[in-house]
Amino acid sequence: MNRVGIRREDKNIWERRTPIIPQHIKELKEKDIEFFVQPSKIRAFRDGEYVEAGANIQDSLNQCNVIFAVKEIPLDFFEKGKTYVFFSHTTKGQKHNMPMLKKIMDLKCQLIDYEKIVDEKNRRLIFFGRYAGLAGMIDTLWALGQRLNKGGIENPFAEIKQTYAYSSLEEAKKSIKKISGDIKKKGLPESITPLIFGIAGYGNVSKGAQEIIDILPVKEITPEQVVSLRDRDYSGKHIYKVVFKEEDIVDPLSGEFELQDYYRHPEKYKSKFDKYLRDLTILVNAIYWDKIYPRLVTKKYLKENYGKMRLMVIGDIGCDINGAIECNVKIMEPDNPVFVYEPLTDKITDGFKGKGVVVLAVDNLPCELPKESSEDFSSALKKFIPEIAKTDFSVNFDDCNLSPEIKNAVIVYHGKLTPDYQYLEKYLEGEK
Repeated sequence: MNRVGIRREDKNIWERRTPIIPQHIKELKEKDIEFFVQPSKIRAFRDGEYVEAGANIQDSLNQCNVIFAVKEIPLDFFEKGKTYVFFSHTTKGQKHNMPMLKKIMDLKCQLIDYEKIVDEKNRRLIFFGRYAGLAGMIDTLWALGQRLNKGGIENPFAEIKQTYAYSSLEEAKKSIKKISGDIKKKGLPESITPLIFGIAGYGNVSKGAQEIIDILPVKEITPEQVVSLRDRDYSGKHIYKVVFKEEDIVDPLSGEFELQDYYRHPEKYKSKFDKYLRDLTILVNAIYWDKIYPRLVTKKYLKENYGKMRLMVIGDIGCDINGAIECNVKIMEPDNPVFVYEPLTDKITDGFKGKGVVVLAVDNLPCELPKESSEDFSSALKKFIPEIAKTDFSVNFDDCNLSPEIKNAVIVYHGKLTPDYQYLEKYLEGEK
């Protein structure tokens, strides 16, 4: 019998997700897999549901050779030689997770990262991205409503609650649909029209965000139309949506834009995103960002254009500190999700008070929809669980009989970085 463990999530009180739901455990037991699940008082699925599905509930996962989790795992949890499957947040060389990576290597473990399970076109196969987009857009609409309220502007968005305050995604969508009807009938306050939502990115996160915004009376415009919209006829009974792709964000220093060339040689490109920022009301950041790429929003731009912009709220779903949104300087929690960045002083104030732009900066947004996001994630993961559970990890990496999708996601094997991830060695130097 192959024994698989499921670690309880305890990074914070909001983390109620699980990588494998009870229904799928019941199905997978037929494939000669026994499950051991750590008890949890906050998980979206009760311990009793796992028991009914045939899982064992116990604190110790010592008898499991493969352990699944969602978020990062504390150092004292790892055991020698075992295989761990979770979001490690190490592939960018994230400094705060290098001690964890070193521990995994010291104990000669295997690390498989969901983020790197991709198809032949490098598209992620197992992800929470859609739910980050869903929750991120709901929370951004809430933030807009609260910001306008604080400024004395009555607005329909003030009725929107934060995502976690709804009993389900369906309830949240019903609430937004009602607001959509109000906007169609009464229109928006003249002082905030044209209301332009800019969404950077077009992947799974962006699709989730658009799924919410499209409930409202939306008209989609092109990036070039953003700049001229205020000088043309526009409607106060619509919200204008613009989706930015890479070619809208950067220009080549010479020649034509070419997507793969930009990915390979970002130093050959310069940002042109500033020209849109002045006219956006809300910016939702849904892009993958690394320090080799130009930023969407810089502190310098915000300072130089203070008082000239219409930008009220930035929903930084990507949530890289000092990343694509340079003024995102602090990770927030769902019960305290926003701060105001004041460009002239380079200071932040939690909440909605202050002169500047409101920044939504929650890095675990899918946990606000824990049940639905876990069900979707588990559905995608389910087909890979038997091969991971039954793989002989004692053989050499080259002989390890994993599918290409999973093998690509093995960051550490027998305590050593696999060939595709040996670049991480330079980030580990300070941990030796």
